[in-house]
Amino acid sequence: MRNAASPTREIRGVHVLWALIAFFAAIIAINVAFSIVAIRTFPGEDVRRSYVQGLAYNDTLAARRAQAALGWRASAELARARGGAAQLDLRVVDRDGRAIAGLVFTGALRRPLAAQEDHPLQFEEIQAGHYRARLEAPAPGQWELRAGARRNHVRFEVTRRVSWPPSD
Repeated sequence: MRNAASPTREIRGVHVLWALIAFFAAIIAINVAFSIVAIRTFPGEDVRRSYVQGLAYNDTLAARRAQAALGWRASAELARARGGAAQLDLRVVDRDGRAIAGLVFTGALRRPLAAQEDHPLQFEEIQAGHYRARLEAPAPGQWELRAGARRNHVRFEVTRRVSWPPSD
């Protein structure tokens, strides 16, 4: 017997249908939100035309072997400059430790996975084998220096990890 004072509610097919629709709508909304956040924070490609660069990878390996045969070595230091700015010092020596003068370097201080924070660099030769680029102070953290120079037909590439702020 049913009591007239306490009616029972039955779960019907329409209730189950609406519960399933609500459940899957919530899952889809969360997935869309996560996808949007993921694409905004990392669009998926840090290097332009990475596929085309991959096709020319044997050329890249040949260039690295040619650079290794030169025997040149580079060191890089990111330091504080006057007025809250920064400076990047690059020193290049040959295999005997002699400074390599007369190179014209250009490059960028790159933030891994955040290309919008990259800083283009123009170097000037301070003294033989010592090149300096000035830039505004970057955001704290790890940075990657990518610089290249040409002298006659010789190409020299430098890739180094640097940190900001520097440990004083």
